[in-house]
Amino acid sequence: MKHLGILLALFACSARAAELTRVASSFEENDPFGMFLMFTFDRLQEQATITREWYQNGSLQDVTELRYQNIQTQLGIDAHIGLYKDLELHVGVPIVFQQDREWTFAEGTSAANSTLYRNCTLDPAGTLCGDPGLGDGVLFPVDPSVRSYRAGLGNFTFGIAWNPFVQKKDPSKPTWNLRFDYTAPTASLLNPTVATSPTNRGAIGDRIHRWTFSTHVSKRLNKYLEPYVGIWYSLPWRGPGYYSNCDDADASRLSQPGNCSSQGGPWVRADTGNQPQHTGGTNFGLEITAFEDEAKFQRFGFDLRGWFTYVSEGRVYNELSDPMGKLLYTTDYAQVGGQLGITGSAAEFINLRAYAALSYNTEHFLTNERIGKDLNNNGVIDVAAVDEVNPNYDYRVDRVGRRFRLQEQFNFRIQVTASFNF
Repeated sequence: MKHLGILLALFACSARAAELTRVASSFEENDPFGMFLMFTFDRLQEQATITREWYQNGSLQDVTELRYQNIQTQLGIDAHIGLYKDLELHVGVPIVFQQDREWTFAEGTSAANSTLYRNCTLDPAGTLCGDPGLGDGVLFPVDPSVRSYRAGLGNFTFGIAWNPFVQKKDPSKPTWNLRFDYTAPTASLLNPTVATSPTNRGAIGDRIHRWTFSTHVSKRLNKYLEPYVGIWYSLPWRGPGYYSNCDDADASRLSQPGNCSSQGGPWVRADTGNQPQHTGGTNFGLEITAFEDEAKFQRFGFDLRGWFTYVSEGRVYNELSDPMGKLLYTTDYAQVGGQLGITGSAAEFINLRAYAALSYNTEHFLTNERIGKDLNNNGVIDVAAVDEVNPNYDYRVDRVGRRFRLQEQFNFRIQVTASFNF
């Protein structure tokens, strides 16, 4: 599922450091205990174009099909507790109020010319219509009935952060932060086959464990400027309870539901289930202090940040999972983005931050399932040998020339954070 984004940490004592290198600290001189609570309101709006490979006029073309929109609103609650000097324990959870998705025809596309309504491949198993020029197979309707509404309590994250060096204590060194987070799959399991509505919202969890490692460095150059840079990587692991399309095996969604096997067969759950994506990236930016009075704990400034994130391929819940009713194999892509933040504090015990961010996801396929695997070691995948066919494979959308691609995806996010320091 979608990340909450970077946690907006604020130091519990008067020492200054860039946001991504700041931790709660205890057992400091004149400050035996440090702790802060953060409440982050987060609103995300995603918009994209969905195209499809299609043979027409004697060539393979990308035809524009749909406009996609997702609006997500949530509240993040995070507690940071200083365990020792520059060492903190933190825990957080998002409360997702809405994940509302809708699909509409793109400009110039309608039910009369959309490939969604004129498929000659009539089912996932590849049954063809009688006349290839008169295909009338419908993948899914484009109307309010296929809108998606989800909400719920998200996954809890637990972690530790440590600063081996702190510039405030040793001006000859930068502030260096090491962080480890574990995200537990506590959210209720999302099932893409279950219809949702505004009054009966679906779950949001994927039941995937994630370990995230990160390190950031910041250096206060003068009283105005503090650049920072860092890298991170998130490792997913499937524990018990993750979703598989074979949990709801049906010929309307899978090419070979009979190949679904829970024990010992050639297509076990590890083959057919959720295959989570690995993610990693870099953050870099500059904090600009326009005004600061440390004695009165008053400060006003700006935070300019950019990032690059890589997302690997995997079988996941993506932008077409709800109308198709299943997890879909998504190819890898990158995200580049930037944000502008305003930061400030007028008293010792409360700090405020507000951010506006814009990012872009590179184009990638939303339906790219592998057709099968060579079980008899003859060097080819024999689709006539039914047991070699991947039960997830869908001839309507996974075959080259029929795949869906996500393009022109822009994400706009607004975050407002209040931190209460103790």
